[in-house]
Amino acid sequence: MSADAEAGAKRLREAYSAGPIDPLRDVLEPHDVEGAYAIQSINTRFWINRGRRVVGRKVGLTAKTVQRQLGVDQPDFGVIFDDMLIPNNGVLPHGRTLQARAETEVALVLGHDLEGPDVGFYDIMVATAYVLPAIEIVDSRIADWKITFADTVADNASSAFIVLGDRPQSLAGLDLKSCRMTMSFDDQVVSQGVGSACLGHPLNAAAWLARTLASRGEALRAGDIVMTGALGPMASLTPGALVNATIEGLGSVGFSVERAPA
Repeated sequence: MSADAEAGAKRLREAYSAGPIDPLRDVLEPHDVEGAYAIQSINTRFWINRGRRVVGRKVGLTAKTVQRQLGVDQPDFGVIFDDMLIPNNGVLPHGRTLQARAETEVALVLGHDLEGPDVGFYDIMVATAYVLPAIEIVDSRIADWKITFADTVADNASSAFIVLGDRPQSLAGLDLKSCRMTMSFDDQVVSQGVGSACLGHPLNAAAWLARTLASRGEALRAGDIVMTGALGPMASLTPGALVNATIEGLGSVGFSVERAPA
């Protein structure tokens, strides 16, 4: 691994506690996909070696609205660790994020492994044990979200926390393509969308993820959580906000943002 990749990875790790950093322009070209995933992999191994456990993957940048918000034009993926999970109706602790935003997604939980270069829509259907409404709390270690595609990939796809609903649903009978999503902060609607915003269908995003991982010698495993990507625009979180999201057919999921101590 190059010294530049190691240096970029270290700067991103330190930013979690020290605060946002400048974009990684000196070590990473804006469209250097391989270099970006190399940095992500360095930090994934670092955190695993320190006891964090991988429980799934997230697909990012699937909705055109989010791509436009961040000035990118293709999906990416990141790792979900066990300590990123917040229970439904739980609390995002103060000081655990830098410049957090929220987006609503469909989460899949797999019943068996998915691997190989030809995974498609039907394979995802068969492999999915159940589905949940979810909110991803995204964050960036890059100051002011001035990210390129490479920046966000290197930064574990701008991940922070995941909030999962607690009422599993079978795929049978669900219309994840046409389902409508609404996310509110303190009963004020901040984002709306539809399942087809996510690469045409959330299961398409999961299939893309499985194929992309296969091209890198990796696979999705039974029990993995797969966050399939935003159904609508992100919204910036504010202290004290009560966040609630509803996806037709899947129900609701929510959390609150802790205020700074008095």
